[in-house]
Amino acid sequence: QQNNAIFMQEDSPWVDSLMVGMTMNEKIGQLFMVAAFSNKGESHKNEILALIKKENLGGLIFFQGTAKRQAELTNIYQQAAKVPLMIAMDAEWGLAMRLPETFKFPWPITVGAITDDQWAYEYGKAMAIHCKRLGVHINFAPAVDINTNPLNPIIGARSFGEDPERVTEMATAFMNGLQSENVLACAKHFPGHGDTDTDSHKTLPTIAHDRKRLDAVELYPYQKLAKSGLGGVMVAHLNVPALDNTGTPSSLSKDIVGLLKNELGFKGLIFTDALNMEAVAAKYAPGLVDLEAIKAGNEAVAYT
Repeated sequence: QQNNAIFMQEDSPWVDSLMVGMTMNEKIGQLFMVAAFSNKGESHKNEILALIKKENLGGLIFFQGTAKRQAELTNIYQQAAKVPLMIAMDAEWGLAMRLPETFKFPWPITVGAITDDQWAYEYGKAMAIHCKRLGVHINFAPAVDINTNPLNPIIGARSFGEDPERVTEMATAFMNGLQSENVLACAKHFPGHGDTDTDSHKTLPTIAHDRKRLDAVELYPYQKLAKSGLGGVMVAHLNVPALDNTGTPSSLSKDIVGLLKNELGFKGLIFTDALNMEAVAAKYAPGLVDLEAIKAGNEAVAYT
């Protein structure tokens, strides 16, 4: 709990001093995070630099490349930024999820099979040390989806397992390990992507369970983690009629994002899953989808 206090501070003189001097457009720019690659050429680097300088971009999500080049680019991008960038990665089993030459930790499903959650803490702590060496502030992990559907094409071994209590115990320990080194943990994919047989990168999956089942399984980890110092949550693109019967994807739903904030009492940062995924991009135009995500209550919108 003490280690996680840094992520729950609501007031900061440094933030206040920056906000006073920013234009509305600069503040809007801070809401956006875009994909950055370290295996692409000068045109990609210049495109990212233009977004940082002209749009006051809030952050970057690094994908494929090499560790050395990513470190070099991070320094270049940070030097160009008026406000320091938030640097994030999907590093669920370490940096090797995106950077193959780096150390690959075991898959979460393997860690979930261990009976002592101290190992999950050490797993998160070691991963955070690697992230910090590369200038990464946010690890979009852990995936706290409950692995209940063997036909799920996107979760599987990314989950700690199929038991909600066990997944929550391991995710809490992992979170504490990660945040003990001041790397933000971001639980995903809210409100729960475990029991789907389709991939939200390609279509809008439906979670058809009633609220009682959702509380007992899909929402269970968030009920606990929201009160344990969790720094971030990523909202998925899902159709969940028991939580919003309008067919609105969860990432764009005031009811579903509001449930996370108001009913579950989550006080950390709320990120969208990538808004160029087909689950939302097929129906909502660029610009409109961003607006709907912010109106729903998300605090950072992502593009990959």
